[in-house]
Amino acid sequence: MKSTSYYVVLALFLVFHAQAQETKTSKFGKGLFNLVGQDSTWTMKIAARMQFLAISDWKENEVNKSNFLVRRARLKFDGFAFSPKLKYKLELGLSNRDISGATYYTHNAPRYILDAVIKWKFYQNFELWFGQTKLPGNRERVISSGNLQQVDRSLLNSRFNIDRDLGIQLRHHFNLSDQFVVREIFSLAQGEGRNVTRGNIGGHQYTGRIELLPFGTFSSKGDYSASDLKRESTPKLALGVSYDYNNDAVKTRSNQGNYMETDLGFYETDISTLFIDAMFKFNGFSFMAEYADRDAADPFAKNSDGTLTGAVVQVGKGLNLQSGYLFKNNWEVSGRYTSIELDKNITGKDLEQQYTLGVSKYIVGHKLKIQSDISYLDVTNKPSHIVYRLQFDIHF
Repeated sequence: MKSTSYYVVLALFLVFHAQAQETKTSKFGKGLFNLVGQDSTWTMKIAARMQFLAISDWKENEVNKSNFLVRRARLKFDGFAFSPKLKYKLELGLSNRDISGATYYTHNAPRYILDAVIKWKFYQNFELWFGQTKLPGNRERVISSGNLQQVDRSLLNSRFNIDRDLGIQLRHHFNLSDQFVVREIFSLAQGEGRNVTRGNIGGHQYTGRIELLPFGTFSSKGDYSASDLKRESTPKLALGVSYDYNNDAVKTRSNQGNYMETDLGFYETDISTLFIDAMFKFNGFSFMAEYADRDAADPFAKNSDGTLTGAVVQVGKGLNLQSGYLFKNNWEVSGRYTSIELDKNITGKDLEQQYTLGVSKYIVGHKLKIQSDISYLDVTNKPSHIVYRLQFDIHF
């Protein structure tokens, strides 16, 4: 809690002791404060957002459970330093779920830092990123948790995403025609997830991604924001493919999951993950599809004598299909189908299928909204599971 207080005090200090800069306020949803240096050599936007969540779930032959919590609480700082070509972003997580996951490998420290990244546009359409940020994996994961169509992301994301890591990314884009845009991303990362301070235990993680936008770019970067809030006047389509290779990975889900410890240290195996995704929007209608496939050179973790440790790589595949329609009064209905098929011979897990129906009211776009959804989870050979969620989201 003391560390949290330090971050809050720092933010207040930046705001109230800004004699050397010009302070510009903006309308709701555009940041709490926008600071500009007197000589215009730097800027900083300070923003905050909160999500308040209520959950109720029912399982066959079990007592109904309910929970209220602050799902997310974030502080964000971004702008440029010295030149508009040198941008930065710092995002801190303050809720219990944001900072959870402290282990020996994070020096038992809460994981406050989500993003701490510098972005340098060094030549024409080339940009170099350095620091901790999201890897170019599945589209749903890269979409901000504040810009989702339903209360939270799908089961595909929770089982297969590669989230954040520390490293470098090279990004580039070009036009094949007046409208057709191609984006390319290459990432080299530590390979063990965010806030790890005792790495690198295994090898490194390599991720490549290519995106095709045949009908031009989306309004307000809408290919990475769920729901068609801008009501695209012409059809917009984005297709993406990512391939992630984690050399000598030591966790059960590439750079995520649990460490695979052995009698002499860590079990290492090469893990590859393929993502294929699409986003389509037109006149209030939106559709997103994702496919994921994870494989490993040898998924069974072994001790030095060849005996199994019990840890296994979560190999398998998943499919997520999601669609919604935004009415003129800014109410939206959406539906989602998710299928998770891990290799049962390796993981021992059965097929999971989840069906979700959502309703959202956008008061000020994604910056102020109320969302609700109900999900039915069907797992082979297990009792069915129903979850209802209601969430209030506010972004300053």
